[in-house]
Order: sequence, then structure tokens, then C-alpha cells
Amino acid sequence: MITGSAVYHVVEAMAPLYTAAALGFASVRWLKAFSAEQCAGINHFVAIYAVPVLIFQMVSTNNPYAMNGRLVAADTLQKAVMLIGLMAWAAWESRPSRRRGSKVSASSASPLQWVVTAFSVSALPNTIIMGVPLLGGMYGPVSKELMKQIVVMQFCVWYNVVIFIYEYMAARRAATALDGVSAKISPGSPGAETPPEKIAPSANGSAAERAHEVTVNIEITEIVPASTAQKGVTDDSTTTAFAEEGSTGEDAKAAAAKEEAAPPAPKTAPSVGHIALKAGKKVLKIPNTYASFLGLIWSLIAFKCGIKMPKIIDDSLFTIQTTAVGLSMFASGTFIARQSRFVPCGYTIASMSMVLKFLIGPVVMLLASLAIGMHGTLLHIAVVQAALPLAVTSFVYAEEYKVHADIMSTGVILGIFISLPVTTVYYILLGL
Repeated sequence: MITGSAVYHVVEAMAPLYTAAALGFASVRWLKAFSAEQCAGINHFVAIYAVPVLIFQMVSTNNPYAMNGRLVAADTLQKAVMLIGLMAWAAWESRPSRRRGSKVSASSASPLQWVVTAFSVSALPNTIIMGVPLLGGMYGPVSKELMKQIVVMQFCVWYNVVIFIYEYMAARRAATALDGVSAKISPGSPGAETPPEKIAPSANGSAAERAHEVTVNIEITEIVPASTAQKGVTDDSTTTAFAEEGSTGEDAKAAAAKEEAAPPAPKTAPSVGHIALKAGKKVLKIPNTYASFLGLIWSLIAFKCGIKMPKIIDDSLFTIQTTAVGLSMFASGTFIARQSRFVPCGYTIASMSMVLKFLIGPVVMLLASLAIGMHGTLLHIAVVQAALPLAVTSFVYAEEYKVHADIMSTGVILGIFISLPVTTVYYILLGL
């Protein structure tokens, strides 16, 4: 049964989060203390330093030899089912556009963006900040270690999957932009001549054209002499034709020079495997990957040999990790303050995200837990933790990669408000 003291502990955990978010909102909306670039710098610090240190601390202090196999299996199955289902939807959604050959505008979101957003909203809960005090009041102190195990799996596996999808989309956008520039430089018709002034990008060109200006200049250097040489050969052949009637040797040379001067065919776009390999290499260089695997290696050694982290290192890491949650909520507040309305994604999308978070996610977890064979208190804990609000770390990554950060910020802010009554309902229903 949920006691009054348990509810008070939940409020104790919620109040600091809203304090940081409110301070960030006021600092940008009313005090004008931070510019957009400075807000981006705060979020970048959280993504590059604070969150990786928090990941290392959580993973390194978890005993991998005492993890609950059924809970981990049910959690993994739930997230895998959600991700596979969303990927299948994305593949089905992209088929009509490929069949019709229609071009998707830059302003429209690709299916992969909705995949990573829906997966983060529905399957990555805030298990530590909200889960530990809430489930501790419902099911006792045993839930704390179980929550930590779910967090470790999120940090070691699922956040790396999310970052890989972000990096894949970024690599695909870069490849598409490069292919578009190459198409402008190298026309498709073999005999077409493109003046240099039409090849060079304009001052108002896109960011991708400016980024590949060096490539454009190299292509111009190669094309211009060829065109000049073609013109010279044509002039020579004309002179020879007037001087020596019936001569065909120079005409043949002119035709060969014109054939050699033809611009190269446009390059084909990189394959999916090439883009995925490029994204995978980028993920291996991100601090989150290092933090999760170094933390896992340390925990395997520490709990096997009974050693502890040196205090000087532990205190240094603790100083940085304590900034992760507070600055994440602060960054969420600054993001909302820079929008034109308090619910930046709109009420329709916000409602859909709440359905994903508090209905579809817990139901899939219930089915996955039953399939694994869980029952009793362990089953209840698994379902209730799936109904916890969206993890604030998901907003940090969404803002870092500029993919549906409005939906993530709304999910974090509104989710914390809604989570207490929703989890209470699940607690009552599961106890019947």
C-alpha cells in the first residue's frame, strides 16, 4: 500500500527537477541571461561530460553477477519488440514514396526520426530519479536494485542503439547532400557543356554546398581545361578543313577529343551498409560508449576481486555526475523558453506521446513479462517501472542531434506530472 510518507518521498524527488527546469525557463524567457548558442553549449556539456560520467558511475557500481535474469530478459524483450515494430512501420511507410519516386522535402520528418522518438518515449523510463522513491514506497527496498539493473541495461545497450540511429540519420543526410552537390557539378548528359559560372555555388547556396566548396573547385579545375582543349581542337580541325580539302584525320582527332572532354557520370549514392558502417565508427568514438563499456569492465573486475574505486577518483567523478540531472532539466527549461508556446510539439502530438508512454509501453512490458514467465511482485515492478516518465537523458540526445527535441521536452515535463497518478492506478490494478 502507498503511504503518505511514500508520496512525500516522490514529491521530494520531483521538486528539484522542476526547480531546475523553472530556473532554466526563467533565465531565458524573462531574464535573458543565456543566448541560444549558450543554451546549446550547456546541453553539449551534459551530453559529452556529465551523462557519460553518470553512466560510468551507474554501471560500475552495479553487481553484474547478481542481476535478475528474468527481469532483464523481460525488459530486453519489451524494448526489442517496440523497436522491431517501429522499424517495420518505418519500412512500410517508406515503400510508397520509393514506389512513386517522390522526393521527400527537407522539412518533413523521415520515418527513422519517428522511430527513435517513439522508442525513446515508450521504452526508456526515468527509473532512477522517479522510480527508486516511487517503487520503494510501493514494493519496499528490493525495488531499488532492480531499478538499477534496468538502468544499466539502458545505458549499456539501448542508449547506444538510439545514438546509432541518430548517427545513421546524420550520415545519410550528409551523403545525400554530397550526392546533390555532385549531381549539380556533373550533368547527366555526356555531351552537355556546363559553364564554370553555373557550376560554382552561389553565395546563398545551402550549407551542404558551402561545406563541399573544395570539391566543387577541384571539379571546375578539371572541367575547364578539357573544354578549352576541345575548343582548340575544333578550331584546328576547321582550319585544316579549309587548307586541305578531303582531310579526315583532324576530324577524327576532334571527335576523340570531344568524347574525352565529356564530363563524368554522376556518382551513385552510398549504400545502406556503407552509411551504417560510418555511423557505427562514429558511435565508437562517443564518450557514452566508452563510459558504458569501461563501467562494465570495472564492475566485472571489482565485484569478482572485491576491490573498490580509489576515493580520489570516485570523488572526482561524483563532482561531475551530480550535474547531469540538474543541468539536463535546466536545458529542458531553456528549450521550452525559446519556443513560441509552452507545449512546443502541439497538444495532439503531446497526447499521442503520453499514450505511448503510459499505455502502450506498460502493456507491451506486461505481455513480455508474462511470456518470460514472471509473476508476483517482480511482475508488478516490471510493469509499474514501464509507466514511469520519460528519462531526461532522451531529451539531451534529441536536442544534441536536433531531432524532435520539442516532443522530448514535453514528454519530460508533462510525464513527471502525470506519472504519479498513472503508476498508482497500475499499482491498484495489478494488486487486484
